[in-house]
Amino acid sequence: MTTDDLSTPLGQDVQPRRRRRLPFGGIHVIAAALGLFLLAFAGFALFHQDRLGGEPMARVALQPTVTSPAKDAPAAADAAKPSEPPTKTASNSPASGQKTITIIDGSSGARKDVVVATEDSSAGNDSASAITPGIDARLLEKSRYGMIPVAADGATPFTAYASGTPAERAKAATMPTVAIVIGGLGIGAAKTADSILNLPGAVTLAFTPYGADPAKLVARARGRHHEILLQVPMEPFDYPDNDPGPQTLLTAQSPEQNLDRLFWHLSRLQGYVGLTSFMGSRFTVSDAAMQPVIREAAKRGLGYLDDGSSPRSVAGKLAQSQSMPFAKADLTIDAVPAAAEIDKALAKLEALAKSRGNAIGIASSLPVSVERIGNWTRTLESRGILLVPLTTAILKSKS
Repeated sequence: MTTDDLSTPLGQDVQPRRRRRLPFGGIHVIAAALGLFLLAFAGFALFHQDRLGGEPMARVALQPTVTSPAKDAPAAADAAKPSEPPTKTASNSPASGQKTITIIDGSSGARKDVVVATEDSSAGNDSASAITPGIDARLLEKSRYGMIPVAADGATPFTAYASGTPAERAKAATMPTVAIVIGGLGIGAAKTADSILNLPGAVTLAFTPYGADPAKLVARARGRHHEILLQVPMEPFDYPDNDPGPQTLLTAQSPEQNLDRLFWHLSRLQGYVGLTSFMGSRFTVSDAAMQPVIREAAKRGLGYLDDGSSPRSVAGKLAQSQSMPFAKADLTIDAVPAAAEIDKALAKLEALAKSRGNAIGIASSLPVSVERIGNWTRTLESRGILLVPLTTAILKSKS
């Protein structure tokens, strides 16, 4: 006899209690939910018409061109005859306010005709807003990369953006002069700012076309009366192991391709007086490669500085044939980037200026170079030598 038998009322049978169980468990519920999800996904994939398979899409609203009914009727008739070959209609020619231009790709050399809008009042406002303060709008023209310099109305960038005054040029004609060009600027903001702030305004600064915002740095430099050069990347002898950077001018490229790349470089800055090479030991000795570049730069009213790194450079000969303002650097001040060696180079530059009346030195923007050159220039005039911008040195040599 069990405990349940003792507690059960007399005369009633003891019936065992059974627990009711569901016909399915938790695992069955999860499996069923997963099956329904897979079934829904398969149905969506089978019946949803998405040719891109879920790729990102962008929707662009196009404004249809309104044509007259007389022109639409032949077009509709042609569309009803698919067996006939398509013919050129008036819609293939540029509409009013448009023009067709040929673009030459700087990498492949491929030509492509593109219909673009001609300049109107709104385009003029956009162009004006893109011009850096202090830049003469007459000396700019549009390219597919942006605004590039041009000579206009008898004015040139070489003369318009020269920092020397007539009085300073007259003084330079009466005493020995030295011009110094600091290159490699624009890539490192801190290094560039150090050169702008710690060197006299008569020191010319050469900017590469690279960097986050070289135009802003150039505007800052011009605000402190520095003349500006644009360094154009050109092919060195050990290219591509030694690569100057994107859009480098190459001897293997066609003249059209190199000019297209040149326009890209020209559009990166505004307010420079001329060009100089960035590397370029192979490119600058090639007459066929350099001639179109020098001719184009001369046509646009720019000067050219040969950095003197290649004894066989043809830049001087080509610049003379184009009556282009030209100078060649006499020495590299920090060829050995040590304080003592830089001081020796500056002493040599000073001696050249005294013996010939004019000397030009170039240097990089290394901190030691900026420091030694800054110290040297502070006492230069007391020794009978005048520090001048590059344009003053070029004009003095020419006269």
